[in-house]
Amino acid sequence: MKTNQQKKSRLKPKTALITGAGGFAGSHLADLLIAQGHEVHAALAPAASSENIAHLKRQVRILRFDLRNQNQVAKALADIRPNQIFHLAAFSSVGQSFANERLTYEINFMGSLNLLESVLVKKTRQRLEKIVFVGSADAYGIFSPKNMTLTEETPLSPISPYGVSKAAMEHLAQYYVGRHELPITIVRPFNHLGPRQSEVFAIPGFAKQIAEIIERGKKPSLRVGNLSAKRDFSDVRDIVSGYALAANKGKSGAIYQLCSGRAVKIEAALKTLIRLSGRKIATKVDPQRLRPADIPVLRGDNSKAIKELGYSPRYTLQETLADTLEYWRQKINQGARPR
Repeated sequence: MKTNQQKKSRLKPKTALITGAGGFAGSHLADLLIAQGHEVHAALAPAASSENIAHLKRQVRILRFDLRNQNQVAKALADIRPNQIFHLAAFSSVGQSFANERLTYEINFMGSLNLLESVLVKKTRQRLEKIVFVGSADAYGIFSPKNMTLTEETPLSPISPYGVSKAAMEHLAQYYVGRHELPITIVRPFNHLGPRQSEVFAIPGFAKQIAEIIERGKKPSLRVGNLSAKRDFSDVRDIVSGYALAANKGKSGAIYQLCSGRAVKIEAALKTLIRLSGRKIATKVDPQRLRPADIPVLRGDNSKAIKELGYSPRYTLQETLADTLEYWRQKINQGARPR
């Protein structure tokens, strides 16, 4: 039987560029690619925090550019000449996208256009093997029946600016595959959780509040939003493994859903976090945490990713929630706040 080290040595090292590398998923992807032996270039927005990749400062090259500035994007790509590009950078909060519509479209759509136009430059394109474009299950929007299991062929009907921008990104990528023959594979992840995720999202927001109750003795009461929605939750470490698989095995122009295949009520995930805390904690609905529009159920079919990519989720939801809560307990103790 071959050891993990022997299997790792068979992978030909790549020069990889990750946009949004300082973010939640981007930082975990950087961890994975480094472990696989690749040369990683971590691209961050000019003012973005590098806290999530601080532990990698000796192992990655950090560069900064604004995706909305095509000249900056083109210069960075011509300098790096990557074999693989993982395009994760985005205005990523569904809830905040309603109050930041133009910014969401400028970063998510126009930023993607700038990236693809920059890739067409001969010097950059010569070494390029694959671009992994990260879409989102939020692009499905409202569908009928509401409990249906979504597949890659389900029509997109987004109801948030974030969802609209992600759907538009996918169409843009497909156009560049057909018109310019760019090697783009699209991944469409469902909700993913884990350490380093910002508290602006529901589950890490709960985990942070619980950590403050445990570590700082705050009143045992949580502010919550809509707990009835059901989501297909995965661990971020499983999701980024899917991104790496898509870069190596994904077909150009193909779309792959990355998900667990089951929908869990947000309320159930919250109850698990409270149970893990060992405390009695009450909940109270905060109107500020309710979205103008919300998708009642999101559940995906991951069979295509399993069959074509070899995708194989490893983490249970309880493990993910336990790691998330522990992460926030450590952050609260350190007096720091992730971004």
